[in-house]
Amino acid sequence: MSSSVNSFNKSDLILQMERKSLNLSQETVAEAVDILLQEIINHAALDQRIEIRGFGVFTKKNIRPRKFVNPKTKEVSYLGETATMHFKASDKLLASHD
Repeated sequence: MSSSVNSFNKSDLILQMERKSLNLSQETVAEAVDILLQEIINHAALDQRIEIRGFGVFTKKNIRPRKFVNPKTKEVSYLGETATMHFKASDKLLASHD
C-alpha cells in the first residue's frame, strides 16, 4: 500500500462512472450518485453499517463529550457527543490505485 493517498471527490466519481457506461448521460450518472450518497447518509444516521463490495465500508463514529478551555477568556465550556463518518476502503479498491 502506498503512503500517498490521492483525493477523489464527487465530480471525479461522476466522471469515472460516465466513462464506464457509454450509454448514460452525465445528468443521469450525477442523479444516481446523488441518490446513492443520500442513501448512505440516511443509513449512517440510523447507525447502520454500509458495505459496498469492492469499494469499502461506511460507518458512523461517535466522538465522546469533552470539555475545552477558551484560551483568550480561560472560560471552561463543554461540547456534547458528536458524530462523524468513517470510510474504510476495500483491499480491491486500494489495489486498483497501486
